Amino acid sequence: MHILIKNKTLYVNHYRVKCAIGKRGIGIKKKEGDKITPKGKFKIKLIFYRKDRVKNLKTHIKKKAITKSMGWCNDPKSKNYNKLIKFPSSYNAEKLYRKNNIYDIIVVLDFNSNPVRKGKGSAIFLHVSKRNYKSTEGCIAINKKDMKYVLKFIKKKTIIKIN
Repeated sequence: MHILIKNKTLYVNHYRVKCAIGKRGIGIKKKEGDKITPKGKFKIKLIFYRKDRVKNLKTHIKKKAITKSMGWCNDPKSKNYNKLIKFPSSYNAEKLYRKNNIYDIIVVLDFNSNPVRKGKGSAIFLHVSKRNYKSTEGCIAINKKDMKYVLKFIKKKTIIKIN
């Protein structure tokens, strides 16, 4: 099964939903912080979720509850660049346990992961959108209700194609 992301729309089967993408659109991601959503085909590595905020998450993909000490390293100087880390950390990293709800559900894509190239970009997630579908730093974001629906269809072999 494929999920297609094109023109700020996510398509899965006959279902289509509005989505937010990187501030600078979809294209060739060259470096960390360029605000571009990378064009290409990606597999899903795993799903993180806030079990205090998300009940009955149905999915065929391995899922892991987010704890307060979890982060994602976006510092090219770290050997853990583009990987899950634990706080405290002496390197730059994004907190996964947040006050706002955008990381209540995180689908981790395999962008820049095998091998990891330092500085090419980290953490391309499919996550929960802000109310107004405000642009992301490079991730894809949909509303929580749509996310829960889409996750029911995602399997281990699902490919996310970003066009």
